[in-house]
Parts: sequence; structure tokens; C-alpha cells
Amino acid sequence: MTDATPEEPLEQGEPAPVALRPAIEAILMVADQPLPSVTLAVTTGHTVPDVDRALADLEREYAEQGRGFELRNVAGGWRYYTREEHAGVVERFVLEGQSARLTQAALETLAIVAYQQPVSRARVSAVRGVNVDGVMRTLLARGLVEEAGTDETSGAHLYRTTSYFLERIGVTSLDDLPALAPYLPDMDDLEENPG
Repeated sequence: MTDATPEEPLEQGEPAPVALRPAIEAILMVADQPLPSVTLAVTTGHTVPDVDRALADLEREYAEQGRGFELRNVAGGWRYYTREEHAGVVERFVLEGQSARLTQAALETLAIVAYQQPVSRARVSAVRGVNVDGVMRTLLARGLVEEAGTDETSGAHLYRTTSYFLERIGVTSLDDLPALAPYLPDMDDLEENPG
């Protein structure tokens, strides 16, 4: 942290330090994705160790107070989550009757993308045995998958899972996914013998 005085102005572009814990709470309240400690440090003008300590203190404080929310480190950053015991009421409030669950087709498609990424729609369709265009649009709209460039040989769009996907399933990285790959068909075999 820079201890700036009127005689020592901050360097250009460097934020003035603010009250750390309230600043972290305010930033995380409006964040739409998990924020790493370094981002919070740069934004608040404090050091990463100071931010890490404040985050740990806030996490513990919320748990001790039995708040309806908690602070978690997920997908490489920090974010507020509803406590599990309150998830049902929040879900009812947010969804107001809309179906929150993914269909079986969407879950299967999402699993294929997660384990075979980056992957084209054609490859996903080959594994599932049906056209997945509609399901992929749903997964894209929900922010669970995103475009990841194009295949050099076919020019097809490639897709991968998002950090929001990691956040929703509660893991930090794809390495934390359970080992399902041995149960999926080999993609090369499917291309050579499509039927």
C-alpha cells in the first residue's frame, strides 16, 4: 500500500487506498463473476496480503453471524453466495416459476463439452447421436459455454465451458472434474464410423 501524503501525491493511475473491508464488500456486491485478490488489491489500493486477510476475516465473520450469504473462493476468485439452507427460497424468488434445471439433453451436451473441449457442435452431435444446435444455443444463452475459436481444418466453431460453469458446479478448474472420460466414446472412432 502506498502511504500518500499531500506532499507525496499518488502516482498517476494508482488508486488512493480506501477502507478495505467495506470496499471489498461493495465491489463483491456488484461483481458478476468471482474476483481474484489481486483485482481487489489494485482496485482498493491495498496489498494482496492485506486483501487476503480481509477476505478471510469477512468469510469467517459471515459464518459466525449466520448470515443468509457466505463469501467463497471459487473459480480463481471471491464471490458472494446464498447459504445452502436459503437456496430454495432464493431460487423461488429469482425464477418465479421458471424451470431452473437443465434438461437431460442439455446436461449430456454440457458434459461432452466439459470433457472434450474445445469441441465443435458436429463432434458433440456425433457423440450424442442427435442435432445439438438448440441445446448449444441454450447453454450459450445461460453462459455455461462460449466460443473458443475455430477448427483449423474444418473451420467449424469450437466451444468450451466458461468460468461461470466452474462456479456453478463449485470447482476451481477443469482438473477438479471427476474422471468421466473413460466412459465417453472416443471422438476419433465416432468420426471414422459415424453410424
